[in-house]
Amino acid sequence: MSSEEFRELCYSLLEPEDAEMVQYCRYDSQMAVETVQPTGSDFIDLLMARERTLALNLAYLRAARLKRQSPGDPPHDVPRAEAVAKAAFEMEDPLQASLYIDRARWGALDAMVGIDLFGVNNIFAYLMKLQLLERKQSFDTEKGSVEYRKLYDTILNEYNTKA
Repeated sequence: MSSEEFRELCYSLLEPEDAEMVQYCRYDSQMAVETVQPTGSDFIDLLMARERTLALNLAYLRAARLKRQSPGDPPHDVPRAEAVAKAAFEMEDPLQASLYIDRARWGALDAMVGIDLFGVNNIFAYLMKLQLLERKQSFDTEKGSVEYRKLYDTILNEYNTKA
């Protein structure tokens, strides 16, 4: 079952207030950065805080490396996510960095669910894990290297044009 099929199943089977939280169960850094108000779910709030901390710390580190203006001080809300961002940023291989981040996400989901194996948070975590598996399945090293080089060259050209 794909994550989208599982998501649709969640909408139809969960209580309405739990089904409403399913919209937040996706790896979308922009949504995480924008979701700062409590959602009504401690699990989802922590998930958003982790992703926000990860995304903003990565943006901060990239800006510093490129000697660009920082998007602001990165959040320190979730120290483990901050450490993951720093460790991934130091990796030479973008694929390995991405896999490292995803392994950390998986571990965080396990830790967040804890022993409540039959609670709704386990459903949210399962949906997130499906997305991580789909993401990993879509990786193609050769294609990824070409895309990374294009993106990196675009960023450098943009920077050199502004400088």
